[in-house]
Amino acid sequence: MNKKYVKLGISILLDLLGFFTIIPIDIVWAPISGYIMTKMYKGNEGKIAGVVSFLEEIIPFSDVIPTFTIMWFYTYVFSKKDKHDKKSTTIKV
Repeated sequence: MNKKYVKLGISILLDLLGFFTIIPIDIVWAPISGYIMTKMYKGNEGKIAGVVSFLEEIIPFSDVIPTFTIMWFYTYVFSKKDKHDKKSTTIKV
């Protein structure tokens, strides 16, 4: 299975986990969510997404926003990053 689809599955699971957390648990989950986002998605985009993920989890009733899945779509569907990843893994003979 392609790594990007594994990352999609993990993103969906993390969004579901965040959706089902209750307010007292959100205080603990919010920084963890932001940290995981920065580790899953590198660079400035990952840092910004980490802050957004933290805010989405810490603000009451905003847990319905699937930030991890949105970031996956941004990275692999709407951005050119995936095409650059493929170029860097090809071997020139």
